[in-house]
Amino acid sequence: MYPEYLQLSLEKVAEKREENIAFQPERMTADEKETLLQGYHPDYRKDQYTELRAGANKGEFVNSELAETLMGRARVHASDLDLNNVDYDVDVLIIGAGGAGCAAAIEADEAGADVLMATKLRLGDANTMMAEGGIQGATKPGDSPAQHFLDAYGGGHYLGKKELVYKLVTEAPECFKWLSDLGVEFDKEEDGTMIAIHGGGTSRKRMHAAKDYTGAEIMRTLRDETRCRRIPCLNYAAVIELVRDEGGNIGGAILVNTNTKELKVVRAKTTIITTGGSGRLHIQGFPTSNHHGATADGLVLAYRVGAPLLFADTMQYHPTGAAYPEQILGALVTEKVRGLGAKLVNAEGEVFMHPLETRDVAAASVIRECSRGLGLDIQGGGQAVWLDTPMIEKIHGEGTIVSKIPGMFKMFNKYGIDMRKEPILIYPTLHYQNGGIEINEKCEVANTTNLYAAGEVVGGIHGRNRLMGNSLLDIIVFGREAGRQAAARAKEIDHVGKLNIDHVAEFEKELADAWVDTGVVSPKLFPHYKADFRNYLRTSFSSDRADKQ
Repeated sequence: MYPEYLQLSLEKVAEKREENIAFQPERMTADEKETLLQGYHPDYRKDQYTELRAGANKGEFVNSELAETLMGRARVHASDLDLNNVDYDVDVLIIGAGGAGCAAAIEADEAGADVLMATKLRLGDANTMMAEGGIQGATKPGDSPAQHFLDAYGGGHYLGKKELVYKLVTEAPECFKWLSDLGVEFDKEEDGTMIAIHGGGTSRKRMHAAKDYTGAEIMRTLRDETRCRRIPCLNYAAVIELVRDEGGNIGGAILVNTNTKELKVVRAKTTIITTGGSGRLHIQGFPTSNHHGATADGLVLAYRVGAPLLFADTMQYHPTGAAYPEQILGALVTEKVRGLGAKLVNAEGEVFMHPLETRDVAAASVIRECSRGLGLDIQGGGQAVWLDTPMIEKIHGEGTIVSKIPGMFKMFNKYGIDMRKEPILIYPTLHYQNGGIEINEKCEVANTTNLYAAGEVVGGIHGRNRLMGNSLLDIIVFGREAGRQAAARAKEIDHVGKLNIDHVAEFEKELADAWVDTGVVSPKLFPHYKADFRNYLRTSFSSDRADKQ
């Protein structure tokens, strides 16, 4: 049950529900979207950005939290260990054991490579596990990879690398077959036909799901496949630095056991970074839907060896993160809820946007309503608007919520909120790292040799905004490609030369010459909780920003 101070607004929402179900607001024009984003989206808060003064992206601006970790001091130096006292010697080292890492491991193993996975948490602990709404792919009549390309490329503000977007959408149908053959249980009609629905920014129904735990179902299947193949995975083994050979090629990495603090050296002919995103840096103080280990480790590792980053200044703030109760602040409320018909309404019970706008536009719209005084102040701090979930069963019939989005129902029901009868309170949550390491179609990392990357750690696929469902597709398409390419390259390498981490001293000298000391040691590995995120939700966008809209 909601507290008494929210009851008046709840009554207004209930009174207007039938009217709001029938009401379909128009989609915004391109100019309207740009004005909205500039006025309210966090990516446009340049007072929250810091200039990078070292590395491949020197002179560019990124969020201050990311800047301080990219320009942080290393955790290990040459004097700390003998790099040629090797603990593991493999063909392919995969850093990270989420969806992209497991997809890479399966394909590399299939190609006959000797593979080792290393993760700072446990096999499968990843943002993949927490993805809910679905995975995109043009598998239905009336749809095509070409149409998928237009949606994805446009949704990224026409800034994605075309060759990567092309690969993403054209390989989607085959990836669905690959996942199904491995055992992923997608939602199907009684005749076995896969069900597809709309997602934000999609012009066709191409969102395929497994209830509202699609990522968990995919992660379960990929994890089990790596185990069946007996691909070794080092749990609680955080990679803290890449190593090079005397030719400048990437030759493996240094691990630290997060329990014992013991250092280990992995020599590898090829290395793949699949460490995921950076939500647990809590960019601009936002709460996050990300798992505990999402602290931009892969960006730091690649950046320190000279790899450039693309679109590192842009993050995705999912428009519907849980804002009440406090115990689930920031938890993801899947876009599938809106795909089933629930609309966002303000404190007055008014629908204020088309329900399937792209995520950046939807998030900015929510922030705008709160900035205008049309949100709800949440006891204990923060603001929110309503997501009118009872609309779903009025549209589709009783039982739809429990059958289609059981995870959402259970999450809120645990705290006494029955989303079949009561709307839920949401506010944007830090969800995805739009930018990341620059790669080509073979997943080769720019400015390096024998280094690959896949998954959320990569930039360029989604431009400056990602559409729902393209992340789960991304990890499969590019995870598999990275595994195949790394294995093929490993076969061409006879041996790895003498190892070094000279790049660490070089990077720290560059920082010193620029008089930079962020006071941070990186990769951070785990988040530090000192900020009050609720205060951010209340104060981040002042009412004077409404003048811009």
